Parts: sequence; structure tokens; C-alpha cells
Amino acid sequence: MKGGKLPKRQRLIGLWLLLSGISLLGGAIFAAWLDSLFQPEGLARLVLWLGCFSGGGTIFLVGLLLERMLFTPLRHLQVQLARLVANPDAREDYPPEGWLRGLGPDLMRVREAWRSDRTRLATAHAEGARSAARIRQELETLLQVLDTPLLLCDHHRRLLLFNQAAEALFAGHPGLGLGKRLDALLPVSSLQDSLAQLPDDGSPRELLMPCSERWLHVAMRRVPQSNGETLLTLTDATAAWTSEMGARAGLAEHMAPLRRHGASLASAAEALSSVRHARHIDETLRQRLEAVIEEESLALGQEIENLGRLIDDMQQQGERLVPLWSNDLWQSLNERLGDNPIEVLPIGMPAWFKGDAPALLVMLESLLERLSEHTGTTDFEAEMLLGNRRVYLDLIWPGRPLSQRELSVWCSQRLETLPLSPRVGDLLRQHASDAWSLADPDGKHARLRLPLPAMERVGAPPSQLPPRPEFHDFGIADLPPPDAELARRTLRTLEIVAFDTETTGLELRRGDTVISIGACRIVNARLLASDIFDVRVDPGKPIPPASTAIHGITDDDVAGAPPLPVVLPRFRDYIGDAVILAHNAAFDLLALQSPGSGAALEMPVLDTLLLSRALDESLDGHDLDTLAERYDLSFPPGTRHTALGDARVTAELWLALLPRLEARGIDTLEQVLALQATAFDKEDACT
Repeated sequence: MKGGKLPKRQRLIGLWLLLSGISLLGGAIFAAWLDSLFQPEGLARLVLWLGCFSGGGTIFLVGLLLERMLFTPLRHLQVQLARLVANPDAREDYPPEGWLRGLGPDLMRVREAWRSDRTRLATAHAEGARSAARIRQELETLLQVLDTPLLLCDHHRRLLLFNQAAEALFAGHPGLGLGKRLDALLPVSSLQDSLAQLPDDGSPRELLMPCSERWLHVAMRRVPQSNGETLLTLTDATAAWTSEMGARAGLAEHMAPLRRHGASLASAAEALSSVRHARHIDETLRQRLEAVIEEESLALGQEIENLGRLIDDMQQQGERLVPLWSNDLWQSLNERLGDNPIEVLPIGMPAWFKGDAPALLVMLESLLERLSEHTGTTDFEAEMLLGNRRVYLDLIWPGRPLSQRELSVWCSQRLETLPLSPRVGDLLRQHASDAWSLADPDGKHARLRLPLPAMERVGAPPSQLPPRPEFHDFGIADLPPPDAELARRTLRTLEIVAFDTETTGLELRRGDTVISIGACRIVNARLLASDIFDVRVDPGKPIPPASTAIHGITDDDVAGAPPLPVVLPRFRDYIGDAVILAHNAAFDLLALQSPGSGAALEMPVLDTLLLSRALDESLDGHDLDTLAERYDLSFPPGTRHTALGDARVTAELWLALLPRLEARGIDTLEQVLALQATAFDKEDACT
């Protein structure tokens, strides 16, 4: 016995075999001594030898019987009970056997009663649960489609809710996540001061604040009849602010010189008119007035030209000119044409440009209808060509180019479906564009060309974010304050980051290093499936084929990836104030904190390997695969031996161990670390 616990199975088997061996060896020696002393023959000699071996044989047979009929059934019963505690609906792989077979009906009755109670409880709350689920689904659907970024935080400024629009606004920001502090996302002192002074009646307060290279308009209001929760709605005001402080401010600056030159020109013209009607004309005065008129006319013309350029800039930089992906424009245009027989086939490489999408669609529809009437065809090709600072939108048809006169008539056409019924030419000027027609080199096709403002952005737009499995967790507001003593925090209130690494090999002290880091977050005893960290790392050396055979990562997969000193500070930011969790954490920590890695991980560390050993010292197998099987956890296809896949199963394993820890009175971080330390041995330290 060790520490009041049952010995490990290996110790029991070793003791049994040792006793059996000693008994058999002693019996053999004793039988040989008696045989030499009495020299029996025949049946007497056989009885003598059998009698001397009977003790060792009895010990061996009794031990074998106990192993098969008692110890193995006890281990299976322990596994099944552990699985049931972690998940009452777990499958039944180990029914009572051997001498415990009689417990089968009782155990089945306990299980059925447990499940029956849970079923009755679930049925009692079914109606309310359905109503709550419907309300939650409607809320989450609203959050998904709402274009306005929303943040909801508690009185400790921890995020309780955010929507997809906020996720897109803060894409890649490590400070966005349920349970994280608003200060990490928007570390602006004026915002913190405004939050502290919000009235409790829900009256809004507004603030314009910088965020990275953007300006955000923030509307804040305290949620009435709440525990100090605050709702923030965010608007990207960069374009409006730039226009207000840039082109519009320049417009105001140009108005004073225009008025001054206009007044001077009017005064000089009036004086010259008076001089010309006088009987005696002072030639010198007349020349001076004419010079003033000429000078003011030139100055006025220059100001008008500057004003024109400024207005063009305002049109190009207007809030309605937004980044557009050409493939999205063609798809929307074909959808808009609908039942119209006209079809547009995109060709060539897609490109980014700036434009007013709703206005462009109306204008292109109008131009295509006129082109169809003029050319007699309904099938057009569309192509985007990159210029120096422009993108050329071309509509292509078989035939001859249009005359400039014809285009002038088309550009004067009004688009009645748009506000204020602008002309086609007005929309072209809004985009600092024009329209002309030219023939293709093949002599068989012609095209209508519209130049549009280009963008430096390259690559297709990211795919639409899938609906998040979690949008909110109002239970975060009930967690202890962020500054509460960490050691005395209960296990269910801990913020935990489960992580795993993949490496070039297992010889970390001989040069093997990290090639992948994966992590996920547990907040309020809930695994957040979308709050993940999954990054490849350039090891600076070839990956051995033997390692690739395990995790599937090749040299091409890490080509161009950042090195560990760049990735580790980002991972440290992702962890924040959380406790970290790993399976066989000593290996992963050694991999991450190798010399020159760039950041130290000094927060408390939980290890599911050590915790499993401490809870079930008498059971064999504490590797991740065995424990996943024991607790009925599964790896999605293709995720085993990937950093993120292993990290997620480690997080699920922690949640499965949590009820068993609580059943033993282990409720705080301090207590679980003490339990974990009892399972750490010299072998782990050497590893």
C-alpha cells in the first residue's frame, strides 16, 4: 500500500509471481532434500514431490483465480463508474462479471433510476426549455444577420456577448472572446472613464475613439434593471471622419478664397464700368483695373479648378465607394437580371476595385439593355483588367464598337430607380470614370470599357464565417471578480486554455522543435468551439519523414510560416490570464520554452495525464487514446495527432474529470494542483 491507496496492478502481479516463485523454488528444494534423505520410490515419491509443490501451486492458482474473478471485474467496474460519473449516458462496455456478476441487476437498477430521474426532470422542464430554445435561436439568428457590431460586458468589463459583425470588425484580435476583458480589446482610457460614468437609466453616451488604423464611433448604454451590464454598439467611422476632416474641410477652406476673388472681381468690374462712362478717362486707372480683373479672373479660375478636383476626390472617397470583388459584382448582376434574357459570363482573372455597388448594378443593367437593343445579342462576356491605378470593367460582345455619339446619348439617360434619378454620366463621374468603346485585336469582338478606382488588395475575399456555436454566456457575470485569488477559485470558474504541440521529433534537448501549436478555451466550464488558436511554425530545419508519418505535416506545410519567437508572444496573448491545460504538459512546455523562444509561460499548469494517474492509480493506461476510450470521447476524422485536435480532446477530458474531482471534495485550483503533484514522479521529471 502507498499513501493509503491500492497498489498498482503491476505491483500486485509482481508480488503474486514472486510469492509463487519463492514457494515453488522452496518446495523444489525441500522435495529434493526429502527425496535424498528418505529415497522413496514409486507412488510415495510422486506424493512427496506433489506435496512439496502444492503450496506454490496453490498460491499461483488462487492468484490467477482472484485476478480473473475479482481484480479484473473490479477494474472494469471502476472504469464503468468513472465513465458514468463523467457522462450518465455513456455506453455500457463493462457489465459486472466474475464474482461481481451478482451486482449486475443492482447496478442496472441504479443506472436506470438515475436516468429515469434525469428523464423526468427533463420532461418537467421540456416546455420551458423549448420556449427558451426558441428565444435563444431567434436571438442568435438576429445576432448573425445584424450588421452592427455589438458587445455586451458585465460590471467587471468581461465580454458576455458579441456577434459576427463584431468578430469581423476585430478579426484576428486576441482580445475578442467570451470572458475576456474589454480593456484588452479597446484599451482606451477615455472609454474606461465613460463606462464608469454611464447613467443607470439606459441613457446613451457616445464616443469617437481610435482603434488600430481606424476610428470607431462607440455608443454605450447601461442595460436597465441589470447587474451593471453595458451594451456597446460600434460603427467604423473612418471614412466619414476622413471625409469630414479631409475633403469637406478642404471644401470649407476653398469657399473663403472663392468669395474673396469673386468680390474683388465684381468690385473691379463695377469700377471699370464707372470709369468707362466718365467723361475724362484716366488711362492709368483703367489699366490698373483691367490688370486687377485679369489677375482676379485667373485666381478665381484656379480656385474653381481646385474646387473641381476636390469634389472629384470627395466623390471617389465617399462612403458609398467601398471595396468590391468583381466575381461578387457579376454574380449580383446576373441575379438582378433575373428573368431578363440577357446573360453575362465573367472571363479572365477577378480583381478588387472601389465602387458604389447598388448604383453600379443599376447602371450596368441599363447599359446592357441598351447594348442588347443596339447589337441584337443577349450573351455578353465581362472582364476586369488591371491598369496602373485603375481597373477596367469591360462588357464584350461580337460585333463592332459603339460610336462616341451613341455613348454620349446613353450617358445622358436618367436612372429612375435610384434616388434623385442621376444620369449614367453622373455615376461615372462619381467613380472618376468615363466610358468608351473599342475593338478587340481579333477584329470580331468589341467592348465597352469603364475605368474604376483600383485597390491594392489582392486575393479572393475570405469565405463567409460559419454560424458560431456560441454567441453569449450570461453566466460569466456570476463568476468571481478577475482580481480574485486564483488559487482559491473553484474549478468550474477557471478560465482554461487547453493546448498541444506537434514537433519535428521527441528529442527536444537535441534540437527537435515545434512545428504546430493548437489551443482552445474553456470559460465557465464550457468549451468554446470557435475560440481557437491554430498556427503552423517554421522549425528552421527539415521535418523527418518518420515524424511526418505521425502528424502529417510536411516541409511545404510550414514553408513561409513564422518562427517560434514570433508565434509564442501571439500564443501568450491568446492565453491572457487563463490557466493552461495539456496532456503530458512537461513535454509541451519544454517544446515551447526552449532557449530563444521569446516568451515565458508562468501561469499555473494542469496536466490531464497526472490527474488521471492520481485519480486511478490502480488502472493501467493514461495516454490520451486510452483515456478518450475510457471516457467515451472521440477524435473527429483526421484530427488525431494534430495540435488543435488533441487540444480539443484534452479539453473534453478535463470536463469529464471535473465531476470526479468534485466528488472527492477537490473544488479549487489549489487543491487540484496538490493532487496533481502526488502523481508526478522522477520518470516525469526526466522526461
